[in-house]
Amino acid sequence: MLPAFDSDLLRSFLALAETGSVTAAAGRLGRTQSAVSMQLRRLEEAAGRRLFERRPRGLGLTPAGMQLLPYARQVETLLAEAARALGTTQAAPIRLGLPPEYCELLLPLLLPALAEAHPETGLHVRSDYSAASLAALEADELDLAVVFDSGITPAEGELLALDPTVWVTSCRHGQHLRRPLPIATYFNSVWCETLLRGSLERRGIPYQPVFACDTTHGFWSALRGGIAVAALTRSTIPEGCRELTEEDGFPLVDASSVILRRRKGAASPAEATLVQLLRRIFADLLPARA
Repeated sequence: MLPAFDSDLLRSFLALAETGSVTAAAGRLGRTQSAVSMQLRRLEEAAGRRLFERRPRGLGLTPAGMQLLPYARQVETLLAEAARALGTTQAAPIRLGLPPEYCELLLPLLLPALAEAHPETGLHVRSDYSAASLAALEADELDLAVVFDSGITPAEGELLALDPTVWVTSCRHGQHLRRPLPIATYFNSVWCETLLRGSLERRGIPYQPVFACDTTHGFWSALRGGIAVAALTRSTIPEGCRELTEEDGFPLVDASSVILRRRKGAASPAEATLVQLLRRIFADLLPARA
């Protein structure tokens, strides 16, 4: 069976062959050294043989690597010619991790602005929660990740905004007046057990879980349908609903910070533009809803 080589693996192979160093190849590709090493392992597994050997002055090609080299260069040349023939040079998409609650708010603002500034660069979005996004960033599956941090001052990353999690009720149905309080909860969430339920228990508010899901749209449905109250970030409170404050007898659920985390390595111009867009959008969005 013929080995499966994709163009991304071959691009990393060329960078390693031409620089003779994982560090230099990672700098050229704008990736981490561990990511480049991982790609080399994948390529050698596909080839079924070693492609590089360690030498006193860095990496050198094995006979199998020398055999692959002209084909890798030919593939790169053909891809560049195809892009020129189509009248465009399409850059690799920026891989962005976003919390589910922010997708509907941010994407209509991010996509057209990025397309106008960098039409050659697309956006690949992963909608997931913070722990999963951080793991994907560490595995070089994301370039940027917007995540939550429970501390006011982030240990790592850039503080984009403060967007506390609050209890929310429907203005029409007034579920917050019922006892036990009907609440919407997450599936298998440590955060839900410690902060969401804990905020009610510390106030002595009896509650009963009546709705469970893992999506912001699901919580919106529970609110609008008069099923339950839900905990949401302040900026994502839907129309027809309102925050439950201390005046209503409800505590803050979580005073979390919104943090921007980036992969290691040099950022492309399009990635730098996306960072500026995220800063501006969060600065405009949250004060207006505070």
